[in-house]
Amino acid sequence: MKPLSLTKLISFLDGELKLSAFPGDESANGLQVEGKGSVQKVGIAVDACDYVFRVAAERSMDLLIVHHGLIWGGIRSIRGVMKKRIKTLLDAEISLYACHLPLDWHPAYGNNSRILKVLSIRKMGEFGEYHGKRIGYWGRLAHELSLKQFASLVERTLDTKATAIGFGRKVKNIGVVSGGGWSAIYDAERLGIDTLLVGEPSHSAFTLAEEMQVNLVFAGHYATETLGVRAVGEMLQRKFGLRTEFIDHPTGL
Repeated sequence: MKPLSLTKLISFLDGELKLSAFPGDESANGLQVEGKGSVQKVGIAVDACDYVFRVAAERSMDLLIVHHGLIWGGIRSIRGVMKKRIKTLLDAEISLYACHLPLDWHPAYGNNSRILKVLSIRKMGEFGEYHGKRIGYWGRLAHELSLKQFASLVERTLDTKATAIGFGRKVKNIGVVSGGGWSAIYDAERLGIDTLLVGEPSHSAFTLAEEMQVNLVFAGHYATETLGVRAVGEMLQRKFGLRTEFIDHPTGL
């Protein structure tokens, strides 16, 4: 395969993933570390961390695309862990590209849209306002399920251990926000959603859900945020013929 220009690929990704729609994102979305000028092999991962960087270097990857990047609100210093991480990338000439909120929201490649798809939930609308924009989606199951049945479906499909907290309602209309999206419970109440599926558990969510009578399903931050980067990798394979590989480094959280 002929190498693809890094500049061309980054320009394509910035537009395709609609980074400009999230100017308030704390993440420095886009190219965070520049490596070699051409790309043949792309690594896909959830988190920018030493393990992922070392695997990428061992497998001679040219570009890493991650959901959680290295730069959040700027860099104060390059020392300790930050120095080690950046040095690993620069020594191997690996470029690092991050896509945070745009990859939660994106209607085609986003974590939340993909979760609906794999769980066979029919998308009905956007859901879960965060920094002035709804980044999740809500949808409807073809057939009503018990909370136990739905939690089991989530566990099998996302290969995770889910925590389900029920308040006596069957599962039909579901709001989905990956990662730490529990504050979407206010949208759940407004829209009449019976079940909220998010990543991380939250103590604060319990009493709100209890009073709003909204079921909670916590499926894991990591498990709910692998689908977006995987979808981007699949898209790059189809469009450009690039070799892509998912680097799995689950946290269990």
